[in-house]
Amino acid sequence: MNGFAPDLEAHHRERNVAPPIWVGVGNTGPMNELESIQAAATALSPWAHIATVGADGRPDVVPVHPAWEGDTLWFMAAGDSVKVRNIAHHADVAMHWQVSEAGDGVEVWGTATVHQDLATKRRLWTGVFDYDLYLFSPGGPEDSPNTVFVGIQLDRAISMKAYGLGGRVAWRSSTED
Repeated sequence: MNGFAPDLEAHHRERNVAPPIWVGVGNTGPMNELESIQAAATALSPWAHIATVGADGRPDVVPVHPAWEGDTLWFMAAGDSVKVRNIAHHADVAMHWQVSEAGDGVEVWGTATVHQDLATKRRLWTGVFDYDLYLFSPGGPEDSPNTVFVGIQLDRAISMKAYGLGGRVAWRSSTED
């Protein structure tokens, strides 16, 4: 120990927390990194906040109720909403789940696309989301012309326990620089 760097092993032992885990692309066991992050996000809350940027360069952050379908993150939106208009101008987004009292949190970054085609609406309408989409769009997939789905292809994601002191799982897509 050089006297300047903290003794991180002692820090973690004293606090009875696991050291941070640094991982990359690939499978590390029964659950890969992205699956671990998906599980952490699902456990935190059904709600997350998405950050978009408008044509004027100004940021906007709003709550959404996302759902995972494989490695794509989806949410339903009004086609004329600010977030959908922003995505049309700037497809890069970030999403953050509220940090728990224990300091656990999840954040993802990716590229959003807006889908208003009937085939996507029908596929996502049942079996993907954990709530009844008819409550927000009573016309269903066939008769809700202003209802769209936003899909986010993730570039990277991170899940942290106890603000990172209890461990961290990081994931990057194989196409991310």
